[in-house]
Amino acid sequence: MSAGLGVLTAAVILGAELRLQWAALGGLLGGAFGAVLGIFAAVLVTLIISRTAEPEPTKSFLECAVLVAFAYLGLVLGSKKAADLHLETIGRRVVAGTAAAPVLMASETLKLLDTSVLIDGRIADVCEAQFLDGVLGVPQFVLHELQLVADSGDALKRQRGRRGLDVLERIRKMPGVEVRIIGNGPSQAGDVDHKLIEVARRMGAKIVTNDFNLNKVATVQGLSVLNVNQLANALKPVVLAGEPMRVLILREGKEANQGVAYLDDGTMVVVDGAKRHIHRSVDITVTSVHQTTAGKMIFGRVDDRPESPGTIARQAAAGGRGDGNDRGIYPETEAE
Repeated sequence: MSAGLGVLTAAVILGAELRLQWAALGGLLGGAFGAVLGIFAAVLVTLIISRTAEPEPTKSFLECAVLVAFAYLGLVLGSKKAADLHLETIGRRVVAGTAAAPVLMASETLKLLDTSVLIDGRIADVCEAQFLDGVLGVPQFVLHELQLVADSGDALKRQRGRRGLDVLERIRKMPGVEVRIIGNGPSQAGDVDHKLIEVARRMGAKIVTNDFNLNKVATVQGLSVLNVNQLANALKPVVLAGEPMRVLILREGKEANQGVAYLDDGTMVVVDGAKRHIHRSVDITVTSVHQTTAGKMIFGRVDDRPESPGTIARQAAAGGRGDGNDRGIYPETEAE
C-alpha cells in the first residue's frame, strides 16, 4: 500500500514537472496566484468545519480534502485565466512608464525640443551635421501641440504643423541621434512654454528653441538654452568696414537712392546709391556693420572706381579694355 502510494506520488510530481517546463510564464504566474487564493479560501472553510459536531477523524479528512481541492482549483483556473490578465500589455505599460522618465548616463545631457524649433526645421540639419550630441527629448505636450497645428483649419498653420512632424520623423531616423518621448509629468497647468520650463528644471535638461520670449524666460530662471537663431548668427561670415563685396540689388531702400540686397544666409545689405541698379549685380564697399536683435545688417555704397572689378567688366562689355588707352574712355583720340 505504501509502495503504491509512493509510486503514485512520484508519478504525479514528474508529470507536474514536465508540464511546468512547457508552461508559459503567464500561465505559471496565474497558476501560482490562483493556488494562493485557493489555499486562502480553504483555510476559511476549515475554520467552519472545525466548529461542527462531526468526529475528529471526519474533520481532519474534510479539512485535507478541502485544502487539496481548493488549491488545485485555484492552480488550474489561474493558469487558464492568465491570458485575461494581458501580461504583455502590462509589460509594455511598465516600459512606457520607464521611458517617460528616462535614466541618463552621467555623460549624457538631455535636450528638450520646442515646438518652434521643430517647425523651423533647421535643427534637423544641425543634427545631421553631428553638431548636437546627447539625447533629444520631445515632451508629450509638444507632440500634442504639433498635432493641433497640423489639424488646424488654416492652410498655413496646417502646413507648418505637418512640417514639424516631418522634421521630427527625419531626426528620429538619423542613426547617430537618439530621440525619446518624455511624459507630461505631474503638473498639467500652464501653457506649453511653462510646461517645457518645468520639465527642463525637473530633469536638469537644456531647452532647444528659436522662440525669443521662451529663451528670455528660461534664461532668467537659470536654465540652459540652445537658440538656433543665435547659432545661425554666429555662423555668418564676418564682414569688416572697407571690404569689397558683390551683391544683387533686389529692391529700393527706405531712404532716397538706396537699394537693398541679401546675402546667401539672409543678411540684409543696404547700399547707398544703388537705386538705379535694381535687379543688377554691383560691386560695393562695406561702410559699417550693425548687430540688431533681428540679426546682422550691412551698410555699404556702390563702388564706381575705375579699378574695381565691376567697373572693368562693364567697360569690357561696352567694347573697351578698361585701360588708359581705351577709346571708349577717351573718344577724342579717334577725332585726332
